[in-house]
Amino acid sequence: MQREKMLKQVQDSSRTWDVVIVGGGATGLGCAVDAALRGYSVALFEREDFAKCTSSRSTKLVHGGVRYLQKGDVMLVLEALRERGRMKANAPHLVKDQAFVISNYSYWDNFLYFCGLAFYDILSFGFGYGRSRFISAKKVRKYLPTSVEKGLKGGVVYHDGQFDDARMAVNLAQTCVENGGAVLNRTEVVGMLHDPQGKVAGVKVRDTETGATFDVKARSVINAAGCFVDDIMQMDQPEHAKMVKPSQGVHLVLDMKFLRSDYAIMVPKTSDGRVLFAVPWHDKVVVGTTDIPREKAESEPIPLEQEIDFILSTAGLYMNPAPTKADILSVFAGQRPLAAPKKEGKSTKEISRSHKVIVSDNHLVTITGGKWTSYRLMAEDTVDKLAALGILPKRKCRTKSFRIHGYRPKPDLTDHMYVYGSDEPAILRLIEENPALGEKLSDKFGYTVAEVIWAVRHEMARTVDDVLARRVRLLYVDAREARKAAPRVAEIMAAELGRDRKWIDEQIAAFEKIAVNYYYEGPALPAE
Repeated sequence: MQREKMLKQVQDSSRTWDVVIVGGGATGLGCAVDAALRGYSVALFEREDFAKCTSSRSTKLVHGGVRYLQKGDVMLVLEALRERGRMKANAPHLVKDQAFVISNYSYWDNFLYFCGLAFYDILSFGFGYGRSRFISAKKVRKYLPTSVEKGLKGGVVYHDGQFDDARMAVNLAQTCVENGGAVLNRTEVVGMLHDPQGKVAGVKVRDTETGATFDVKARSVINAAGCFVDDIMQMDQPEHAKMVKPSQGVHLVLDMKFLRSDYAIMVPKTSDGRVLFAVPWHDKVVVGTTDIPREKAESEPIPLEQEIDFILSTAGLYMNPAPTKADILSVFAGQRPLAAPKKEGKSTKEISRSHKVIVSDNHLVTITGGKWTSYRLMAEDTVDKLAALGILPKRKCRTKSFRIHGYRPKPDLTDHMYVYGSDEPAILRLIEENPALGEKLSDKFGYTVAEVIWAVRHEMARTVDDVLARRVRLLYVDAREARKAAPRVAEIMAAELGRDRKWIDEQIAAFEKIAVNYYYEGPALPAE
């Protein structure tokens, strides 16, 4: 993906695009791919980086939503299960089967959860990952060696999907570009253009790297700005009342010694009525999440002490040994865009998570809500709306069985480079041609210099944060190691991008500011 080339395309004042999309997360990128595949001309603008906010901070699951089944929202679960199957079929290099164990400490729970998950399997008929089954307490201990054994009465195994969220976002951006679209990070939409009748006719954009602003004309504009959709809606209609309330979710990343298994843990009911997952991911364990309302949307939200304490205390009921704050390798927080409650005091658990497509009087189309698993369907509904409004000619959706960039069936999941899919051989060739590019960024991990170069040349990485957070994921698996690697990454990127020493120093400082919120500095350990 060549940013300079696409920047020239969108700066062409004589051109009118069919679709302009604001926001480069799961939803925006999904809309971009859908529209491009229908043959519409597409330009997408992302203020920071692809999946910078909510879309890179998920629980890394592709799932129908077992907890929504508990609430009786069968149609939402059915919809997500269908999409779960399509997501794996279209991106097998990123989406894989994940078996979960629910450890039960009462015989009634064994019966209850087995019945519920058998129904879950029925709903996923034709799109399933594997059948649910009851297992004995002995089998639970075998599958989860770190289980708390006292009072264990058995368990239930069920299947969902697991994936790498930020890598999926990068591949969607590449898929859009390969099909004629233009996607740009570090470009902020700062205003809305209207025609003489007051209808939306494009956007005013600022390139945050240079400060240059320009107008982009469009027949339609899709607002997919996640937690920031209200800001875009107010550009269209200044009187727009706030619609979205952010809900914060925190995840902890721990060493694999706390799981020692390919099976994941699912806790169906915690002390506050939510669910908790402990999922193997890139040879670590992701544990979460929380669900706390926040007043203001943030691109780098800070985990709260109470959220960390809640996850650790709940995990400790199911893991032996129980993890402590000293064991946290990385902690990350994300904010989900939820429809604001009609009555004050309504908890985020009860606010609808189904997606909504909203059309303003001026024909600004806003998509909000939903989750990664349903990104493709959300995009289909949103692009369909443009034709329904008569803005664009009606064309059939093509994404149900379209292979996204990197498609590679049956990848080697033991190699960290499996996430590159069909791009992996090209990265390995870089190392063959110049063995120095095989140098590791960290003594503890396999990430190489070649991956940084690939990220800059082919994945539009523009900052150290782009590389270490969303291209190679080191910030998410070990924040301290990412901080150590930052100076080397900055130097590699500077050589690729033609930047000077000042840029390198600024990048290191900017990444330090971000990284410090990803690791927990608890009380000092006693001296040995």
